[in-house]
Amino acid sequence: MKTIKKIIIIVTIILITSCGTVTKFPISNAVPAAEITVKKKQDKNNNYVIELQAKNLAKASRLNPPKSNYSVWIIVGDDTKNIGQLSNKNAKKAVLKTVTPFNAQEIFITAESEGNLNYPEGLEISRTSFNK
Repeated sequence: MKTIKKIIIIVTIILITSCGTVTKFPISNAVPAAEITVKKKQDKNNNYVIELQAKNLAKASRLNPPKSNYSVWIIVGDDTKNIGQLSNKNAKKAVLKTVTPFNAQEIFITAESEGNLNYPEGLEISRTSFNK
């Protein structure tokens, strides 16, 4: 009976972790200490939940030249879409979790002077592609 419970728990963990794509961003020249990962998974409404997590990310105001925020962008086909700002109150951990109807092919982060832009203008911090 205990063996069956252990098997069920292991299978459940495998199923939960296999439902999403986790990707690690390459090391950034602008903020080399930052460790950035992103997870994309499809929800029950066929939308995509994107959760980006950055550890040791310097405040945008400490960049050269200083910026006011980090914006997160996705590429869908030929379009680039702003999916939000990465709030960074301390260097330990910054998280952006959002839902979009678009199945992003790539995701990237820029340091911007404004947060409500329709296209990226600032310094690109890092970029990665989602595995299919």
